[in-house]
Amino acid sequence: MEKPDFKFFKQKSTEISLTPEILKERKSVLRDPVVQIDLEKVRTIKELVEAWKDGGIQSRSLAECAIVYENMLLDKDRPTIFLGLSGALIAGGLRKVISDMISKGIVDVVVSTGAILYQDYYAAHGYKHYKGSPETDDEKLHDLYIDRIYDAYVDEIGFVHCDDKISEFCSTLEPRKYSTREFLNLLGSTLNDNSSILFNAYRYGVPIFCPAIADSSIGIGLAGYFRWAKEQGLQTFTLDVMKDNFEIAQIVLKSKKTGSIYIGGGVPKNYINDAAVMLDYTKGHAYSFQITTDSPHWGGLTGSTLDEAKSWGKISKHATRATVYAEATIALPLIVGYILQKGIHNGRKRLKMTWSREGDLTIQQE
Repeated sequence: MEKPDFKFFKQKSTEISLTPEILKERKSVLRDPVVQIDLEKVRTIKELVEAWKDGGIQSRSLAECAIVYENMLLDKDRPTIFLGLSGALIAGGLRKVISDMISKGIVDVVVSTGAILYQDYYAAHGYKHYKGSPETDDEKLHDLYIDRIYDAYVDEIGFVHCDDKISEFCSTLEPRKYSTREFLNLLGSTLNDNSSILFNAYRYGVPIFCPAIADSSIGIGLAGYFRWAKEQGLQTFTLDVMKDNFEIAQIVLKSKKTGSIYIGGGVPKNYINDAAVMLDYTKGHAYSFQITTDSPHWGGLTGSTLDEAKSWGKISKHATRATVYAEATIALPLIVGYILQKGIHNGRKRLKMTWSREGDLTIQQE
């Protein structure tokens, strides 16, 4: 039998003009091969993320976020790092990961939804989140005073108790104007839990802002306090959003550089972005990375690209940036684990922020 003579490639090659210029450009484009992951050589989170640097798809995107974080922490100008938190992070098991970011000194400012902070407060009082199922009978859960967050359960009775504790705490405050930063610092001072976000922020002087605080169970506690004070004919304190804006803008203005980390999106992401331009600051965040499951083509902020933020001046035109499209309970522990296992945080000086009653700020490195 005659051996077949396939000439497809030979024919195709005659159609291609492989000039020296094209050969040079091809060599430049095809210079970095994908390296297949060898799990026999991977023993730690650090080694896995290192391997992903030469991988593809979202694994390489996650590694790029880790590299941005690393550069942010090693920058000799010591950028002030803002962390935006949204989503069911504590129900998903990330409470101590976030708390460790504060206690290890790898974030300097936190902006969070009220729900995350409330569930941290709930856990600091000994209540837990429980493994559940999204296919459960929610009507039965309602009758059992159990609330569901996708596949996690929380104790409604514990929530009511914590609502009352927040109302009680509010009744101890002097009737004046507070920023949410000051209010949450005082609330954190009432706790004693080394795994708590609020407590560690208080202990290490890391400011937490919650611009949508009323949209949470903290807001329910505030409403309970307000009703009690009104019935008693007492003057109440107020949370002042203008003071919030002034305080977070002071941090930006008094920082040589800033960096931002967005877990999810929503109000915390936009608030950190807005802080970069709030008082005519035009440099934008020098570093930024985000973990999101949303897509940019829907037009919403949570999925919006970091390049889009450049058009607003919120992210620097020259910013080092990265995005990973992944669920936060998977991605955040890997990125933080890489940083901590590599020891990048060792020796990083903390910021000491001193606030006046009016919200003026001085910053020193400890």
